[in-house]
Amino acid sequence: MARVVALANQKGGVAKTTSTLNLGVALKELGKRVLAIDMDPQGNLTMSQGLNPDDVSPSMYNVLVQGVDIGDVIHHVEVELAVANIDLAGAELALASVIGRERALSRALLAVREDYDYVLIDTPPSLGLLTINALTASDAVIVPVQCEYLSLRGLAQLERTLELVRENLNPNVHIAGILPTLFDARTLHGSEAVELLRNNFGDLVFDTVVRKTIKFAEAPVQGSSVIKYAPHSDAAESYRSLAREVLNGKKKI
Repeated sequence: MARVVALANQKGGVAKTTSTLNLGVALKELGKRVLAIDMDPQGNLTMSQGLNPDDVSPSMYNVLVQGVDIGDVIHHVEVELAVANIDLAGAELALASVIGRERALSRALLAVREDYDYVLIDTPPSLGLLTINALTASDAVIVPVQCEYLSLRGLAQLERTLELVRENLNPNVHIAGILPTLFDARTLHGSEAVELLRNNFGDLVFDTVVRKTIKFAEAPVQGSSVIKYAPHSDAAESYRSLAREVLNGKKKI
């Protein structure tokens, strides 16, 4: 059975999508079967693989709301990818009166969990029903956190949401690791933010620190992961390092 991992942080711009794709590609390089799921109505994960969200149909909206088989929305790109588009923005309203609406994704994944080693879920920058579905379906959560002080404060809100999910929906979901992202080595502030993270969360923080680089912006323009776009770059190596951490068992994933 696949390990299901949500990449979640209600703050936008912390490299959730970048981390979902590149961790998935790095795990695939290491021989793992990977499914990535785009649960963000903006469809950034879908776009980052060269697909136009306006042209993909069916999508995760149809899976969650209409019960379409998730296999019907999976595209075979660098990893296998369950696509999303703006229709997903209507899922919260469409599911509002549905009994068990928080488990729509969990039910959909039952059909494919045996086909993969890892399922990685890219969540929207909010703690609404789509993110709750991802947390309910997941074994573990990786939290990408931008290396700046204000980003660290959002962790408490995510932890409170996770506690509610554990109490009511999924007692086993937990934060497996905190991933420092967008680290700027030229600034003292960035180093202080990483130090603050490690002081507050200790072993929960991954050893891998993802540095800020223009390659992360360039790769999606080419419809590619940074591992494919710039395979020998520090950017690519950082996600290979993260994949090794995920696999070596130091973090409970």
